[in-house]
Amino acid sequence: MRVAAFASHSALDVFDGAKDEGFESVGLCKKGRERPYLEFKEVVDYCIMVEEFKEIASVKIVNELRRLEAVLVPNRSLAVYVGYDSLEKMEIPFFGNKFMLRWEERTGEKNYYRLLDVAKIKRPRTYKWEDKIEGPVLVKIPEAKRKVERGFFFAVNDEDMRSRLEHLVSVGMVDKEDVRNTVIEELILGAHFNVNFFYSPLRERVELHSIDRRIQSDWDGFYRLPADIQLRLNSQPRLIEVGHEPATLRESLLEKIFEIGYSFVKATKELESPGIIGPFTLQLMVTPELELVVYDVAPRIGGGTNAHMGIGSQYSKLYWREPMSVGRRIARELREAKEKGQLKEVTS
Repeated sequence: MRVAAFASHSALDVFDGAKDEGFESVGLCKKGRERPYLEFKEVVDYCIMVEEFKEIASVKIVNELRRLEAVLVPNRSLAVYVGYDSLEKMEIPFFGNKFMLRWEERTGEKNYYRLLDVAKIKRPRTYKWEDKIEGPVLVKIPEAKRKVERGFFFAVNDEDMRSRLEHLVSVGMVDKEDVRNTVIEELILGAHFNVNFFYSPLRERVELHSIDRRIQSDWDGFYRLPADIQLRLNSQPRLIEVGHEPATLRESLLEKIFEIGYSFVKATKELESPGIIGPFTLQLMVTPELELVVYDVAPRIGGGTNAHMGIGSQYSKLYWREPMSVGRRIARELREAKEKGQLKEVTS
């Protein structure tokens, strides 16, 4: 058995963890984006090249993965570039429940708002386009030139939101046909954290693995400027994710963190049996009243786990008494499942 991943997002963490647990690794690499995986050749045993991302779901690539006896670890890039329909039809084992991947969306029957509501986890209020907006909002909409990415902007009220959308359409940053499909959320002010969990069917426990925060461009530079300069620049920060940094929470908040982690897993079992398996991330705000408000969900390995690659993370060591990255935690679950003859319990 080998461990495979789409060569993007958090793949290096997956490959490094696989090697730590004695597995060979397989990178699914797109030509023109393969250099990191060739440079870090100590952790990438096989680099399968494709001209286009969608080829990953082709019979040729699936047959090669089957020949290598590979288990595919899904990440966000795989879901975005290959697509849910194609992934669900691929006849190879995925680590985790691949049918959970659709629940990352904000629209459709399977969406993370529904997941959070069933789990009774507090989230921002959402508005429809026809609604009269009350107070400040965060608007989420596909960018015209980066359809696979979700753009964001802030607005202080209804009038401001509609004015900003008109401006974004006029300068070509947003397509007019996408405007009515925007997701409009109540703006929650607080401190933001990405909380990375891991659910183990073998141990029947939810592990708090690690916490990180996003580094976003050009927001990261913009908010460091004095307020009067920000106003004079009259610029709209784009919030494009470019990196992550480790973070911790005060220990008095961990009680609530475990509560939402277990509640989330229970809801996934109810809505998409057998539920979440392995890593998932809840992105949340901690308000001044110390409430946890989840504003985004990743039902797979998070984008910030490379921040802990090679050194392990803040909380996972408390379970294992050794450094444990998310990538290694995945590989350990696979190794133990294989040794116990329980691979079907951790794959789909």
